[in-house]
Order: sequence, then C-alpha cells, then structure tokens
Amino acid sequence: MAIGSHLTELAGLPAFDFPRSVETPTDLPAADAVAWRLSVDSWTSKRSWADVFAAFLDTVDGTRVRALIIGHWVNEAAHPHTDGDPVVEAVVAAADRLPELRALFHGDITCEENEISWIRPGPAAELLRAYPALREFGIRGSDDLVFPPTTHRCLETLTIQSGGTPRAVLRGVAASDLPALTTLDLWLGTSEYGWDGEIADLTPILAGDRLPALRQLGLRNSEIQDEVCAALAAAPVLARLETLDLSMGVLTDQGAAALLGGQPLTHLKRLDLHYNYLSAAIRDRLRQTLEPAGVELDLDPDDAEEDVEDDGSVWRFVSCGE
Repeated sequence: MAIGSHLTELAGLPAFDFPRSVETPTDLPAADAVAWRLSVDSWTSKRSWADVFAAFLDTVDGTRVRALIIGHWVNEAAHPHTDGDPVVEAVVAAADRLPELRALFHGDITCEENEISWIRPGPAAELLRAYPALREFGIRGSDDLVFPPTTHRCLETLTIQSGGTPRAVLRGVAASDLPALTTLDLWLGTSEYGWDGEIADLTPILAGDRLPALRQLGLRNSEIQDEVCAALAAAPVLARLETLDLSMGVLTDQGAAALLGGQPLTHLKRLDLHYNYLSAAIRDRLRQTLEPAGVELDLDPDDAEEDVEDDGSVWRFVSCGE
C-alpha cells in the first residue's frame, strides 16, 4: 500500500494548503481554524520550501497557529533524496513566532511526490525540543532520520511512518522520557528499506516503564509481525492498553495464535489486524474470543497477497515498503 493521499486533518483541525505561488495570499481561514500544510509543487516549483514558510510567517498570525503540516519540500533542482535538515532548521528557528503550536506533522508526502523510502526527515527530534508544548508529533520517512533519546513533558501522540525504521531510531524512541504519551504508532517496516532491529529493541516499550500513560499502541507494517505478537502476549504493557494496532505487516496464524495464547485481550476496546495473512480458522477463533467481549476487531485482509514461486517458496510483504 503506497501512501496516495495527503493528511485531511491534524489534531482535529481540517488540513488547509497555504498557497504555494501567490506572494500575498488573500481570503485565508483564521490562523487557529485549520492545520496549515506548507509544501512546494512536486519537482516544478521555482520557490523553495523555505520561501513558502517565510511567506506563511509574514502572512498568517503565527501566535494563533495550532497545527502545522510540513509537506513536500523538494524542488526541481534537487535530488529526490534531498534531506529535510534545512526544513527542520527553519521550523526550529521560528519557534518564538509559533508559541501556540500544539500539533506538527513532518513529511506529509505522497508516493507521487516521493517514495516513503526516499524521504529524509533529518534531525526531527529537534522539533520536539524547540516546541515543548507540542501534544501531537508525526514523522513520515526514516532515511537519515535522527531520533536520540528525548525528554518531552507534554507530548501525547507520537507517530513514525516508515517502510523501514532503523534500530537507532527505535532505540531512541524506546529510551525517551515521555510521561504524557498516550498514543505511540510505529511502522517498523522491512529490512529491504532500512529495518535492522530485533524484538529486544522493543523491550522498554513493551515493559511500559518509560511510558506510564500509554493506552494506544501501534507496532505495525512489520516483516516480523509474528514475533511482535509473541512478545506482546507476555508484555506488561498489554494489560493497560485500550487499543492495539498490529496491522499492515506479515501477520500469519503463528502470530495470531501466540497472541490468543498469552494474556487476555478482552479488555481491549479495539484490536486492528487489517492487512494480514490469516487463515479462515484463526479468524474465527479471534472473532469467537473477542467479539463477545465487545472488542472491535478489524480482520480485513486488505489486499495482502502471497507470491508463490515455482519451487513452492512463499513470499509475503509488508503493506508499505518502498
């Protein structure tokens, strides 16, 4: 599944594209009424992302802006792998002009603009340090992503969307001090596009010690989804979760059986397993176990298909890789 559309909202506010080519835009919404998306036209823009951002700051009352979406930042003169360091630097430098910013998404870039494996977000964790009042923070892409252990007292939602999250990034997240974090959504990905971790790297997250407020956990889009399920089955964090998302990965009967054979799941409000490689028999077991308890269950296979070679070998794929 390639990402084919942009965000439609952020932090409950509708996304609005700040004009990319007009020097002095008019008829704009109120500064605090939308999530402002700033981007350049894919490959054809004569303006840089920094130019668009500067025009935004000169036009919109930054003291009232609550949500910001960083969109496509590569112009026609740039290589498709151009990193996001200058973008991060510009937004960090503008922190005093955006004092009410509470939600930020870095890299709202579709597959038509750039493959997710080509997106280079840069030192994105610097955005968290620059905006200590942020409550929601998302990143798309992990090529050259830098995320060291970070302390943030207000952050409630952290999302990293990737076709392959490097071990260093995962360890940085796992070692971060995020006492207010209620929602964590990590796309682990595949080794073909940067994943080089192992289950042990998830231990601090599964133990739950560093994330005392965590209630919604997504560990998805993983080529080791069965191992993730087996680890979660005995993880201390599971008992206090309300929603669990294990979708988009290579989930087979082995992983689902491990999950069913571990701690009870009937306390969950929602279990998302969409895009999977499950048999009809294990689907029935999941439904019979969880639906009577009121658990909302998503088992939609969502176009997950196996490739069977002439020699009988079977290939399965994560939903979002390249």
